[in-house]
Amino acid sequence: MLRVNKVLLAYASMSGNTEAIADVIEEVLVEEKLTVNRLEVFDLTPEDIRDFDYIILGSYTWGDGELPDEFLDFYDEMDDIDFSQKKVAIFGSGDMAYDIFCGAVDLLEEKVQSQGGTLMTEGLKVELAPYGEDVEKCKAYALNIAANIIKEVKNR
Repeated sequence: MLRVNKVLLAYASMSGNTEAIADVIEEVLVEEKLTVNRLEVFDLTPEDIRDFDYIILGSYTWGDGELPDEFLDFYDEMDDIDFSQKKVAIFGSGDMAYDIFCGAVDLLEEKVQSQGGTLMTEGLKVELAPYGEDVEKCKAYALNIAANIIKEVKNR
């Protein structure tokens, strides 16, 4: 049985930047009366994905636009997950000093879509940690996700 009023929020964070974004997103979703199940990605299993209609994945970008090591095992497991009934959102942190900014967000969006998933909104890309305007950007992103979920749940 899918938990339609619950959201899975899973992320990888090394320096705490992506975790800080996840904190803002979770806070907004909870304020919007959604239940958030939060995991670090190395604790995430394909079965976890199957249990939720709404999934938010976050990752920092490593090297030249790559996923970090913590995400690689799950990324490979995503090939065996049917996302066709899933609504997904992707966020991440990155550093504009690199040629590919927040490439992990793009990689995850492509993977979800290739597995039949629907993106709820455009991916959120944040320079390093969310400060100042970026906090508001994170809140707006989370409010957009919440509005999409609430609308869909009401229409079921």
